[in-house]
Amino acid sequence: MASNNLETVLAKVSKEVTPSAKERKEVLSLASSLVEKVREAARNAGVKAKVRVEGSVAKDTWIRGEPDIDIFMQVPQSMLREAFGTICLNIAKEATKGSKQLERFAEHPYLETIVDGTRINIVPCYQSKPGEWKSATDRTPFHTDYVVPRLNQRLREQIRMLKRFMKGIGVYGAEIKVGGFSGYLCELLILQYESLVRVLEAASNFRDLWLIDYEGYYKGREDELPKIFEEPLVVVDPVDKGRNVASAVRKQSLIEFVAASREFLKNPRQEFFYPKQAKPLSKEKLLRVMKNRESTLFFVVFGKVKAVPDVLWGQLYKTQRSLRKMLEQNDFQIMRDSCWSNEKDLNVLVFEVENGKLPKVKKHLGPPISKKAECDNFLRKHIGSKETVSGPYIDNDRWVVEIKRKQNDIVKLLREKLRDGGRQGGVAELISKTIKRAFEVKVNQQAAKLYSSNPQFAVFLSDYLEAKPRWLKKVDGA
Repeated sequence: MASNNLETVLAKVSKEVTPSAKERKEVLSLASSLVEKVREAARNAGVKAKVRVEGSVAKDTWIRGEPDIDIFMQVPQSMLREAFGTICLNIAKEATKGSKQLERFAEHPYLETIVDGTRINIVPCYQSKPGEWKSATDRTPFHTDYVVPRLNQRLREQIRMLKRFMKGIGVYGAEIKVGGFSGYLCELLILQYESLVRVLEAASNFRDLWLIDYEGYYKGREDELPKIFEEPLVVVDPVDKGRNVASAVRKQSLIEFVAASREFLKNPRQEFFYPKQAKPLSKEKLLRVMKNRESTLFFVVFGKVKAVPDVLWGQLYKTQRSLRKMLEQNDFQIMRDSCWSNEKDLNVLVFEVENGKLPKVKKHLGPPISKKAECDNFLRKHIGSKETVSGPYIDNDRWVVEIKRKQNDIVKLLREKLRDGGRQGGVAELISKTIKRAFEVKVNQQAAKLYSSNPQFAVFLSDYLEAKPRWLKKVDGA
């Protein structure tokens, strides 16, 4: 690794991610103003709430030009859980009236809004003691209080660069859509390893399990951690030893981080932090690429699903897995699959198979000749059956029969399974309701119109077809 090149890249990135004094002053002023407005709205609603800034703004770890202000309302534990979300959401709406408001949902509702071009999240939680959490967000103020006194200017710089690296490679964010690394997790990784480079070096050496216990809760008992936590990356929460801060990180995101870390350390480049903006293929090139693949790409297209983004993506991923399993059970060889949504009124599931049509007959293996009872049952079932095309016959040491496939056309199979909403095939409940009303199955070039009319989908499909991560540089001589 060329250390001079590494130092040059990191110096440039550090300047890019560090907020100016002017930006810092403006963000903190806006945050302070919003805290007062939420306090006032809470008082007017008769709620005794403690209101404070949390997250990256409170810790001064936000990336230049990308501040998200998290305002937390800590309400008394006496507030009933049934009323918790509704009352706090109304307070948040009153405090930010006049701005565009969007209801979000994690474990409970919270409000997202844009004020003076800055995204604001107003999140309710309970006033809790450590370990007596009533909601997942109750820990957040304790996270802030834990991290802030342990940071200095250099560590904040390293945290910003780590966050930007993860954003650049597409694994930043604990929301279900991404399944990546949260800001708090990035902060703990820097506290553990003290620099971006050392975090990347640790990731580069990942094999099957990566364990971090900053507070040493399990010191001398590290072998217990894999029994307590199932995930391949375990970062014990310093404020709650029974919680894995990295539980939201999907294995795919972790592996992508590992691979990108190795490549960056071999060949440091600013593109890891700030990748080039994706450009979709022209419609003509798209059609040419699809034709040259000689595989079958098909798209299940459906409209609005009544769900907030986190719930929507959970439903999409569940449906994607279920349909993939159903197709594989019907002998279709899935090369790759994915899903996309504009989170408003258009959703697409994508499956690529080697062949969209299979032979009408398939070989079905029976029991070995050595198993007399099983052979008798097999012969009784298949001799004279309408489904039997050939056989039974003996192949090597077992009975074999060739039978008709129930469905050999993937498009017909999908339409058949989805006609009633697809619940029996594992389609998630909210998506099933939408599909039951209307859906389309498009094959290969039939998706061209959808591609041309939706720029975001065009970028997604172009990325899908290329498949190569944007940070992966072409090898010389390749």
